[in-house]
Amino acid sequence: MRVGLWLTAEHLDGVVEAAREAKEAGFGSVWNGQIFGGDTLTTFAVAGREVPGLDWGTGVVPTYPRHPLALAMQAVTTNAAVGGRLTLGVGPSHQVVVEAIHGLDYSRPASHTEEYLRALVPLVTEGAVSVTGDQVSAHATLSNRDGLGVPVLLAALAPRMLRLAATLAQGTVTWMVGPRTVAEHIVPSVRAAAEEAGRPAPRVVMALPVAVTDDPDGARSRAAEIFSVYGHLPAYRGVLDREGAGGPGDVVVAGGAGEVTDRIAALADAGVTEFVAVPFAERARPVDALRALL
Repeated sequence: MRVGLWLTAEHLDGVVEAAREAKEAGFGSVWNGQIFGGDTLTTFAVAGREVPGLDWGTGVVPTYPRHPLALAMQAVTTNAAVGGRLTLGVGPSHQVVVEAIHGLDYSRPASHTEEYLRALVPLVTEGAVSVTGDQVSAHATLSNRDGLGVPVLLAALAPRMLRLAATLAQGTVTWMVGPRTVAEHIVPSVRAAAEEAGRPAPRVVMALPVAVTDDPDGARSRAAEIFSVYGHLPAYRGVLDREGAGGPGDVVVAGGAGEVTDRIAALADAGVTEFVAVPFAERARPVDALRALL
């Protein structure tokens, strides 16, 4: 199992510096998401030229605001800029974001995601697609072949989405999902779907907040405040309930250095192919502790 690091900086210069520090610490991959800050793929293209030799992953870019052709063009350009080392994680986001902020229809997110992947994946891997769907259609050939071959992961929690992650994408990337749910729900679902479809074993990238601390209860309380929104979004509420967690603070990895690294290392046995640490209390101690797993 690989261990990657989340780039907690929001501004471009900060991302470049954080990536440089991650590389110097020995990490081979860095990740970031797309919420309401800078454009992640553009940031990666710039930072990847400044800090070569890293793998870059998005966790995740929302699908609804961008047509798959637009996202594909940006992704393959970014992939070329970072030396062919991009993993494109995508997901449909949430109803409150898509409808209230973007003003788009979120009535059929799973169908939207399936149609989106059927358009996006051929574009970023082969450079051409021709599909017509009820919600998403695309008929295009990319003129620039540089950067093709981008692996796509899908943020997936529910059974249908996990099947899409295994059969149309190359696996899944999760956030705020506890270890029991990953071991008993996420991994078996994507593996079974991939095997049934005759596809390779899927990647399972798992991201969680991490704190190396002498006060784990305090860290969990702080995490409960910082990440409180995830306890109210229906998709995350569902997997937190499956885990038996009262809220986000109950699934963070917090404790002494040895306890944290042991808990993360154990995820390999659950089928996790890459764990992405998201430092949230302070950065230096978890980064230093995680070197033991690199």
